[in-house]
Amino acid sequence: MGDADRAGTAEEQPGAGGPLAHRVPDLGALELLLAVARLGSLGAAARELGITQPAASSRVRSMERQLGVALVDRSPRGSRLTDAGALVTDWARRIVEAAQAFDAGAQALRDRRDSRLRVAASMTIAEYLLPGWLVALRAGRPDTAVSLHAGNSAAVAERLLSGEADLGFVEGLTVPTGLDSAVIAHDRLIVVVAPGHAWARRRRALAAAELASTPLILRERGSGTRQVLDTALGGLARPLIELSSTTAVKAAAVGGAGPAVLSELAVGEELALRRLVGIPVEGVSLARDLRAVWPTGHRPTGPARELLSLTRG
Repeated sequence: MGDADRAGTAEEQPGAGGPLAHRVPDLGALELLLAVARLGSLGAAARELGITQPAASSRVRSMERQLGVALVDRSPRGSRLTDAGALVTDWARRIVEAAQAFDAGAQALRDRRDSRLRVAASMTIAEYLLPGWLVALRAGRPDTAVSLHAGNSAAVAERLLSGEADLGFVEGLTVPTGLDSAVIAHDRLIVVVAPGHAWARRRRALAAAELASTPLILRERGSGTRQVLDTALGGLARPLIELSSTTAVKAAAVGGAGPAVLSELAVGEELALRRLVGIPVEGVSLARDLRAVWPTGHRPTGPARELLSLTRG
């Protein structure tokens, strides 16, 4: 078959217009052409690239139709480049080298991105769940430096939206505006008092109205815990003391300052040791979802994605 026959008729010749991607062979085809030039055999080139010989032949024919010239002469003794094929191969080598440089640069960007992870989490999650997840993450990514900012749910949203965090965790009933989310766990708030408090000896559940009328040790407004309680009580929760961390609220309750409302996750040890007593409440739901959050439309990648997967393990 002559060059003209293999290249196709005049009607099949590629035009000069249209997108460049329609006129330039893809990297796979160019890598195949380079392998044929180096190995002198279409079959050997196919084996090196992990494709079948018919697939390699089809790819060469497609490339020849796309360029409008014959590139390879095939015979029982092997495959050799035509004059046009030798010239195209020289161009292909430069394109593939540029693609390799592009790939190396992209990998460097990924490595730089993956070398750090900035996490923002509301207090309960930061204190009682994240440590275990981060230990597991470090086992798989020992070179990733992790920074953790603990604050209330509103502060977590601010850090994500300002680009100061890669992944966040919140405890409220709603997802802050501008964020996407996934539920990672379930939690509930419980009312606790010190063993010497009068409620510790009561035999019946606490009514929601009595809880609403009693001054309580509370987290500050903006926290997920406070949002859940205010919603459950119709905004009627009365603060005896407002504190900015779960640990501080718990310490005040253990010290006998008054009743507190805390995450079940935060008081398991104190309940087991009878340093605090849980008080049942009727007529109100204090359940909540714990969520991972990230800016809308920017699904976590790299170490942030791996950490998110660990929360569901």
